[in-house]
Amino acid sequence: MNGKERVLAMLDGKAVDHLPLMPITMMFAADLAGVSYRDYAANHRVLAEAQLGVAEAFGFDYVSAISDPAREASDLGGAVEWFDNQPPAIIESRALLEDKSRLKTLKLPTVTAPGRMRDRIEAVALLKQKTGQARIVEGWVEGPCAMAADLRGLNTLMLDFHDDPDFVDELFEFVTTMEVAFARAQFEAGADLIGVGDAAASLIGPRVYAAFVLPYEKRLVAAIKAMGARVRLHICGNTRKILAGMGTLGCDIVDLDFPSPMAEGRAAMGPGQVLLGNIDPVRVLRDETPEVITRKVEECYQAAGPRYIVGAGCEVPRGTPLENLRALSEFARSHKP
Repeated sequence: MNGKERVLAMLDGKAVDHLPLMPITMMFAADLAGVSYRDYAANHRVLAEAQLGVAEAFGFDYVSAISDPAREASDLGGAVEWFDNQPPAIIESRALLEDKSRLKTLKLPTVTAPGRMRDRIEAVALLKQKTGQARIVEGWVEGPCAMAADLRGLNTLMLDFHDDPDFVDELFEFVTTMEVAFARAQFEAGADLIGVGDAAASLIGPRVYAAFVLPYEKRLVAAIKAMGARVRLHICGNTRKILAGMGTLGCDIVDLDFPSPMAEGRAAMGPGQVLLGNIDPVRVLRDETPEVITRKVEECYQAAGPRYIVGAGCEVPRGTPLENLRALSEFARSHKP
């Protein structure tokens, strides 16, 4: 089996020759390629070459166009700060929708117009051209809660849930429409899988999640699946109180970050959900030995059961020893569910 065949077989409940391997690498991939992260995030050619290199070096079953959460906000006119060798960051103190009345006049971007969204679309196309059918090609969009926080400011959005729920619904409607269009453009460029990153959703409780976030996540996931793409949900942080809701979205893959025990994810989402993760990226993957990493991934695998993809709880950190990432790769290759 090649990487694409292996991942799709796992998602479809079919036999695989060994566990798929899909850790998120961004800064690690750039460092391995010897390029600055500014170039990685700004130039689709640099990103694609780095992704192809890290996938080949460690036997990943996929390549990804993920780089940072500021692409959509940039194209909408949000204030973004760039650094020489760190991810670009949205400047929350100058949030685009600091004045929420501006939403009424904010226009949806043309995702294929020159800009950072188009650069990601071009990264997907180049990854597809270079990798062919050998590996899964993953596009990426922001989830509704994360994107709303990028535009409004995270702290302000948290107040809006209580103070102005109608505005929150209008904002989520806007961002979900935009992300569906962005996902479609990446699918048409060659993405087999669309990752949905909704990190801000881990900061709210189950009541607010069910009332505001879940309905729009469902719409986004359903729209992506209707295109013919697969969906991977990635919510950084502690999602223990919203695991059951996450399991109702119909995602092909749900990532669990390390604060959310794999056993709880399995219990909340049932036996059919493919889970990915979830060793601690820093204290285990970066800082421990290959032997400890192997033991910790084995614990994840035993808790998750056979519908499992090997990876860390979140991004592979910069500075992770090569032998530690090889331990992940060797675990995947040596285990057949």
